[in-house]
Amino acid sequence: MTQPYTFDPLPEPVVGPGEFVFAAVGLDHGHVHGMTEGLLDAGATVSLVYDPDPAKVADFLRRFPQARAAASEEEVLGDPDVRLVASAPVAADRGPLGVRVIEAGKDYFADKPALTTFDQLEAAREATARTGRIFAVYYGERVHSEAAILAGQLIDRGAIGTVLQVASFGPHRVGTGRPDWFFDPDRYGGVLCDIGSHNFEQMLFYTGATDGEIVSATVANYAHPETPGLQDFGDAHVVLDNGMTGYVRVDWFTPDGFPVFGDGRTLILGADGYLELRKNIDLATDNGPGQVLLANGDGQFRFDAQGKTGFPFFGRLIRDCIDRTETAMTQAHAFKAAELSIQAQTAARVLAG
Repeated sequence: MTQPYTFDPLPEPVVGPGEFVFAAVGLDHGHVHGMTEGLLDAGATVSLVYDPDPAKVADFLRRFPQARAAASEEEVLGDPDVRLVASAPVAADRGPLGVRVIEAGKDYFADKPALTTFDQLEAAREATARTGRIFAVYYGERVHSEAAILAGQLIDRGAIGTVLQVASFGPHRVGTGRPDWFFDPDRYGGVLCDIGSHNFEQMLFYTGATDGEIVSATVANYAHPETPGLQDFGDAHVVLDNGMTGYVRVDWFTPDGFPVFGDGRTLILGADGYLELRKNIDLATDNGPGQVLLANGDGQFRFDAQGKTGFPFFGRLIRDCIDRTETAMTQAHAFKAAELSIQAQTAARVLAG
Protein backbone atom coordinates (compact mmCIF):
# COMPACT_ATOMS: atom_id res chain seq x y z
CA MET A 1 0.00 0.00 0.00
CA THR A 2 1.33 3.45 -0.90
CA GLN A 3 1.88 5.41 2.27
CA PRO A 4 0.53 8.99 2.33
CA TYR A 5 3.29 10.56 4.43
CA THR A 6 6.40 12.56 3.63
CA PHE A 7 9.08 13.48 6.12
CA ASP A 8 11.35 16.35 7.01
CA PRO A 9 14.53 16.80 4.96
CA LEU A 10 17.70 15.30 6.36
CA PRO A 11 19.60 17.70 8.62
CA GLU A 12 22.80 19.31 7.41
CA PRO A 13 25.74 20.79 9.36
CA VAL A 14 24.72 24.01 11.07
CA VAL A 15 28.20 25.50 11.52
CA GLY A 16 31.47 25.49 9.64
CA PRO A 17 34.83 24.10 10.79
CA GLY A 18 36.04 25.75 13.99
CA GLU A 19 32.87 27.81 14.42
CA PHE A 20 31.62 25.79 17.39
CA VAL A 21 34.22 24.09 19.58
CA PHE A 22 33.42 21.51 22.25
CA ALA A 23 35.32 19.20 24.57
CA ALA A 24 34.67 15.84 26.22
CA VAL A 25 35.19 15.33 29.96
CA GLY A 26 34.34 12.04 31.68
CA LEU A 27 34.50 8.88 29.59
CA ASP A 28 33.11 6.17 31.87
CA HIS A 29 30.23 5.32 29.52
CA GLY A 30 30.64 4.70 25.81
CA HIS A 31 27.66 6.94 25.07
CA VAL A 32 30.14 9.82 25.00
CA HIS A 33 31.34 8.53 21.64
CA GLY A 34 27.84 8.70 20.17
CA MET A 35 27.37 12.17 21.62
CA THR A 36 30.64 13.28 20.06
CA GLU A 37 29.77 11.78 16.67
CA GLY A 38 26.40 13.51 16.69
CA LEU A 39 27.96 16.90 17.36
CA LEU A 40 30.68 16.36 14.75
CA ASP A 41 28.14 15.37 12.11
CA ALA A 42 26.30 18.63 12.82
CA GLY A 43 29.48 20.61 12.11
CA ALA A 44 31.01 21.07 15.57
CA THR A 45 34.74 20.75 16.27
CA VAL A 46 36.09 18.67 19.16
CA SER A 47 39.25 20.16 20.66
CA LEU A 48 40.04 18.62 24.04
CA VAL A 49 39.32 15.46 25.99
CA TYR A 50 39.94 14.66 29.65
CA ASP A 51 39.44 11.68 31.90
CA PRO A 52 41.59 10.55 34.85
CA ASP A 53 41.97 7.15 33.15
CA PRO A 54 44.60 7.42 30.37
CA ALA A 55 43.26 4.25 28.72
CA LYS A 56 39.85 5.82 28.20
CA VAL A 57 41.46 8.96 26.79
CA ALA A 58 43.57 6.86 24.42
CA ASP A 59 40.47 5.03 23.18
CA PHE A 60 38.70 8.35 22.59
CA LEU A 61 41.67 9.70 20.65
CA ARG A 62 41.77 6.61 18.45
CA ARG A 63 38.18 7.36 17.46
CA PHE A 64 38.61 11.12 17.29
CA PRO A 65 42.28 11.87 16.53
CA GLN A 66 41.50 15.53 15.87
CA ALA A 67 41.12 16.03 19.65
CA ARG A 68 43.98 16.63 22.08
CA ALA A 69 44.33 15.19 25.59
CA ALA A 70 43.98 17.81 28.32
CA ALA A 71 46.01 17.53 31.51
CA SER A 72 43.04 18.23 33.79
CA GLU A 73 39.39 19.18 33.98
CA GLU A 74 40.55 22.67 34.91
CA GLU A 75 42.40 23.00 31.60
CA VAL A 76 39.18 22.27 29.71
CA LEU A 77 37.03 24.60 31.82
CA GLY A 78 39.59 27.36 31.48
CA ASP A 79 39.86 27.17 27.69
CA PRO A 80 38.02 30.19 26.25
CA ASP A 81 37.48 28.46 22.89
CA VAL A 82 35.43 25.60 24.40
CA ARG A 83 31.73 26.47 24.33
CA LEU A 84 30.20 23.12 25.30
CA VAL A 85 31.37 20.17 27.39
CA ALA A 86 30.02 16.71 26.52
CA SER A 87 30.24 14.25 29.37
CA ALA A 88 29.57 10.66 30.41
CA PRO A 89 31.33 9.97 33.72
CA VAL A 90 29.84 7.73 36.41
CA ALA A 91 26.16 8.64 36.59
CA ALA A 92 26.30 10.09 40.11
CA ASP A 93 29.08 12.47 39.03
CA ARG A 94 27.33 13.96 35.99
CA GLY A 95 25.19 16.52 37.80
CA PRO A 96 27.99 18.04 39.92
CA LEU A 97 30.27 18.20 36.87
CA GLY A 98 27.51 20.00 34.99
CA VAL A 99 27.29 22.68 37.66
CA ARG A 100 31.08 23.19 37.50
CA VAL A 101 30.90 23.51 33.71
CA ILE A 102 28.07 26.04 33.94
CA GLU A 103 29.91 28.04 36.62
CA ALA A 104 32.86 28.20 34.21
CA GLY A 105 30.60 29.94 31.69
CA LYS A 106 30.05 27.01 29.32
CA ASP A 107 27.08 24.92 28.24
CA TYR A 108 26.88 21.27 29.26
CA PHE A 109 25.74 18.10 27.50
CA ALA A 110 25.43 15.08 29.80
CA ASP A 111 24.70 11.45 29.13
CA LYS A 112 21.58 10.17 30.82
CA PRO A 113 20.90 9.80 33.69
CA ALA A 114 22.29 13.29 34.07
CA LEU A 115 21.01 13.60 37.63
CA THR A 116 20.55 10.90 40.27
CA THR A 117 19.28 12.80 43.34
CA PHE A 118 16.84 15.60 44.09
CA ASP A 119 19.71 17.68 45.51
CA GLN A 120 21.58 17.42 42.22
CA LEU A 121 18.44 18.38 40.31
CA GLU A 122 17.88 21.43 42.52
CA ALA A 123 21.50 22.53 42.08
CA ALA A 124 21.31 22.17 38.30
CA ARG A 125 18.04 24.07 38.11
CA GLU A 126 19.45 26.88 40.21
CA ALA A 127 22.63 27.12 38.14
CA THR A 128 20.84 27.24 34.80
CA ALA A 129 18.25 29.74 36.02
CA ARG A 130 20.93 32.03 37.44
CA THR A 131 23.34 31.89 34.51
CA GLY A 132 21.16 31.20 31.48
CA ARG A 133 23.50 28.35 30.55
CA ILE A 134 22.23 25.09 29.03
CA PHE A 135 22.26 21.75 30.85
CA ALA A 136 21.37 19.41 27.97
CA VAL A 137 20.77 15.68 28.39
CA TYR A 138 21.46 12.89 25.92
CA TYR A 139 18.19 10.94 25.95
CA GLY A 140 19.61 8.87 23.13
CA GLU A 141 16.76 6.39 22.74
CA ARG A 142 14.72 9.23 21.24
CA VAL A 143 17.13 11.90 19.99
CA HIS A 144 19.61 9.39 18.49
CA SER A 145 17.08 6.91 17.09
CA GLU A 146 15.68 7.45 13.61
CA ALA A 147 12.68 5.26 14.45
CA ALA A 148 11.85 7.53 17.38
CA ILE A 149 12.36 10.68 15.31
CA LEU A 150 10.22 9.38 12.44
CA ALA A 151 7.47 8.49 14.95
CA GLY A 152 7.51 12.08 16.17
CA GLN A 153 7.11 13.34 12.61
CA LEU A 154 4.18 10.98 12.02
CA ILE A 155 2.50 12.24 15.19
CA ASP A 156 3.06 15.84 14.08
CA ARG A 157 1.35 14.98 10.79
CA GLY A 158 -1.72 13.66 12.63
CA ALA A 159 -1.17 10.02 11.71
CA ILE A 160 -2.61 8.67 14.98
CA GLY A 161 -4.49 11.69 16.34
CA THR A 162 -4.10 12.74 19.95
CA VAL A 163 -1.57 10.56 21.78
CA LEU A 164 -3.21 8.83 24.74
CA GLN A 165 -0.50 6.55 26.09
CA VAL A 166 3.17 5.77 25.62
CA ALA A 167 4.33 2.31 26.71
CA SER A 168 8.04 1.64 26.33
CA PHE A 169 10.28 -1.31 27.01
CA GLY A 170 14.04 -1.07 27.52
CA PRO A 171 15.69 -4.46 27.95
CA HIS A 172 19.48 -4.52 28.18
CA ARG A 173 22.23 -7.12 28.52
CA VAL A 174 24.44 -7.19 31.61
CA GLY A 175 27.33 -8.75 29.70
CA THR A 176 30.80 -9.08 31.21
CA GLY A 177 33.50 -6.71 32.34
CA ARG A 178 31.20 -4.15 33.92
CA PRO A 179 32.94 -1.72 36.34
CA ASP A 180 32.17 -1.80 40.05
CA TRP A 181 30.03 1.35 39.92
CA PHE A 182 27.58 -0.42 37.62
CA PHE A 183 26.49 -2.54 40.59
CA ASP A 184 26.18 0.29 43.14
CA PRO A 185 22.75 2.01 43.01
CA ASP A 186 24.18 5.11 44.69
CA ARG A 187 26.56 5.44 41.74
CA TYR A 188 24.40 4.39 38.77
CA GLY A 189 21.16 5.80 40.18
CA GLY A 190 18.99 2.69 40.16
CA VAL A 191 17.38 1.00 37.16
CA LEU A 192 14.43 3.40 36.79
CA CYS A 193 16.63 6.46 37.08
CA ASP A 194 19.27 5.02 34.76
CA ILE A 195 17.66 3.15 31.87
CA GLY A 196 14.18 4.43 32.67
CA SER A 197 15.12 8.07 32.16
CA HIS A 198 14.94 7.48 28.39
CA ASN A 199 11.38 6.32 28.73
CA PHE A 200 10.10 9.06 31.00
CA GLU A 201 11.43 11.56 28.48
CA GLN A 202 9.56 9.84 25.66
CA MET A 203 6.31 9.89 27.62
CA LEU A 204 6.56 13.64 28.02
CA PHE A 205 7.65 14.24 24.43
CA TYR A 206 5.09 12.17 22.56
CA THR A 207 2.12 13.20 24.71
CA GLY A 208 3.12 16.86 24.93
CA ALA A 209 2.87 16.74 28.73
CA THR A 210 4.90 18.98 31.02
CA ASP A 211 4.58 17.03 34.29
CA GLY A 212 3.37 13.74 35.68
CA GLU A 213 2.60 11.69 38.77
CA ILE A 214 4.19 8.34 39.54
CA VAL A 215 1.19 6.14 40.32
CA SER A 216 3.22 3.01 41.00
CA ALA A 217 6.78 1.80 40.61
CA THR A 218 8.68 -1.38 41.42
CA VAL A 219 12.29 -2.56 41.25
CA ALA A 220 13.84 -5.95 41.88
CA ASN A 221 16.94 -8.08 41.69
CA TYR A 222 15.37 -11.28 40.44
CA ALA A 223 18.31 -13.24 39.08
CA HIS A 224 21.66 -11.72 40.07
CA PRO A 225 22.24 -12.57 43.75
CA GLU A 226 26.00 -12.33 43.26
CA THR A 227 25.60 -8.56 42.71
CA PRO A 228 22.92 -7.49 45.21
CA GLY A 229 23.25 -3.82 44.27
CA LEU A 230 22.09 -4.47 40.71
CA GLN A 231 18.42 -3.88 40.05
CA ASP A 232 17.73 -6.13 37.09
CA PHE A 233 14.06 -5.15 36.73
CA GLY A 234 11.97 -2.03 37.12
CA ASP A 235 8.63 -0.70 35.97
CA ALA A 236 6.43 2.34 36.55
CA HIS A 237 2.97 3.67 35.69
CA VAL A 238 2.65 7.44 35.20
CA VAL A 239 -0.37 9.73 34.90
CA LEU A 240 0.63 12.86 33.01
CA ASP A 241 -0.61 16.37 33.64
CA ASN A 242 -2.71 16.38 30.45
CA GLY A 243 -4.59 13.24 31.49
CA MET A 244 -2.59 10.84 29.31
CA THR A 245 -0.60 7.93 30.71
CA GLY A 246 2.75 6.26 30.38
CA TYR A 247 4.22 2.89 31.29
CA VAL A 248 7.85 1.81 31.35
CA ARG A 249 9.50 -1.55 31.88
CA VAL A 250 13.28 -1.83 31.94
CA ASP A 251 15.42 -4.86 32.69
CA TRP A 252 18.77 -6.60 32.30
CA PHE A 253 17.42 -9.84 30.84
CA THR A 254 18.45 -9.76 27.18
CA PRO A 255 19.44 -13.39 26.49
CA ASP A 256 22.97 -14.25 25.40
CA GLY A 257 21.80 -15.53 22.03
CA PHE A 258 20.33 -12.18 21.04
CA PRO A 259 22.35 -10.26 18.41
CA VAL A 260 21.85 -6.77 19.93
CA PHE A 261 21.96 -5.38 23.47
CA GLY A 262 18.18 -5.28 23.80
CA ASP A 263 14.86 -5.45 21.96
CA GLY A 264 13.88 -1.83 22.64
CA ARG A 265 10.25 -1.17 21.72
CA THR A 266 7.84 1.69 22.16
CA LEU A 267 4.08 1.56 21.60
CA ILE A 268 2.26 4.85 21.15
CA LEU A 269 -1.53 4.71 21.31
CA GLY A 270 -3.46 7.53 19.66
CA ALA A 271 -7.14 8.31 19.38
CA ASP A 272 -7.01 7.53 15.64
CA GLY A 273 -4.37 4.80 15.42
CA TYR A 274 -1.18 3.52 16.96
CA LEU A 275 2.54 3.20 16.34
CA GLU A 276 5.02 0.51 17.29
CA LEU A 277 8.73 1.30 17.22
CA ARG A 278 11.11 -1.63 16.87
CA LYS A 279 14.26 0.34 17.43
CA ASN A 280 17.12 -2.14 17.61
CA ILE A 281 15.84 -5.28 15.88
CA ASP A 282 12.73 -6.62 14.21
CA LEU A 283 12.71 -10.00 15.91
CA ALA A 284 13.12 -13.07 13.68
CA THR A 285 13.10 -11.07 10.43
CA ASP A 286 15.68 -9.62 8.07
CA ASN A 287 14.14 -6.14 8.25
CA GLY A 288 16.93 -4.66 10.35
CA PRO A 289 16.62 -2.06 13.10
CA GLY A 290 14.67 1.19 12.97
CA GLN A 291 11.29 -0.24 12.02
CA VAL A 292 8.15 1.84 12.60
CA LEU A 293 4.73 0.24 12.25
CA LEU A 294 1.60 2.36 11.85
CA ALA A 295 -2.07 1.40 11.89
CA ASN A 296 -4.76 4.03 11.39
CA GLY A 297 -7.85 4.80 9.37
CA ASP A 298 -5.86 4.81 6.12
CA GLY A 299 -4.57 1.27 6.62
CA GLN A 300 -1.41 -0.34 7.94
CA PHE A 301 2.10 0.77 7.08
CA ARG A 302 5.70 -0.18 7.79
CA PHE A 303 8.53 2.36 7.58
CA ASP A 304 12.21 1.55 7.59
CA ALA A 305 13.51 4.64 9.36
CA GLN A 306 17.19 4.07 8.58
CA GLY A 307 18.50 7.02 6.62
CA LYS A 308 15.10 8.74 6.62
CA THR A 309 15.47 11.39 9.33
CA GLY A 310 19.03 11.81 10.52
CA PHE A 311 19.50 13.29 13.97
CA PRO A 312 18.42 16.95 14.04
CA PHE A 313 18.82 17.23 17.82
CA PHE A 314 22.58 17.81 17.60
CA GLY A 315 22.45 20.68 15.15
CA ARG A 316 19.64 22.27 17.09
CA LEU A 317 21.66 21.98 20.31
CA ILE A 318 24.62 23.69 18.67
CA ARG A 319 22.40 26.51 17.44
CA ASP A 320 20.78 26.80 20.87
CA CYS A 321 24.21 27.31 22.42
CA ILE A 322 25.04 29.98 19.83
CA ASP A 323 21.64 31.69 19.60
CA ARG A 324 20.54 31.14 23.24
CA THR A 325 17.34 29.41 22.14
CA GLU A 326 15.57 26.15 23.08
CA THR A 327 14.90 24.34 19.83
CA ALA A 328 16.57 20.99 20.59
CA MET A 329 14.86 20.44 23.94
CA THR A 330 13.62 22.91 26.51
CA GLN A 331 15.48 23.05 29.79
CA ALA A 332 12.23 22.42 31.65
CA HIS A 333 11.61 19.24 29.63
CA ALA A 334 15.13 17.88 30.19
CA PHE A 335 14.86 18.44 33.93
CA LYS A 336 11.29 17.13 34.20
CA ALA A 337 12.25 13.81 32.61
CA ALA A 338 15.07 13.54 35.14
CA GLU A 339 12.74 14.49 37.98
CA LEU A 340 10.20 11.79 37.07
CA SER A 341 13.04 9.26 36.87
CA ILE A 342 14.26 10.15 40.36
CA GLN A 343 10.71 10.21 41.74
CA ALA A 344 9.97 6.76 40.35
CA GLN A 345 13.25 5.37 41.65
CA THR A 346 12.75 6.88 45.10
CA ALA A 347 9.13 5.69 45.39
CA ALA A 348 9.67 2.23 43.94
CA ARG A 349 8.56 -0.80 45.92
CA VAL A 350 11.44 -3.25 46.20
CA LEU A 351 10.31 -6.74 45.26
CA ALA A 352 11.94 -9.85 46.65
CA GLY A 353 14.00 -11.77 44.13
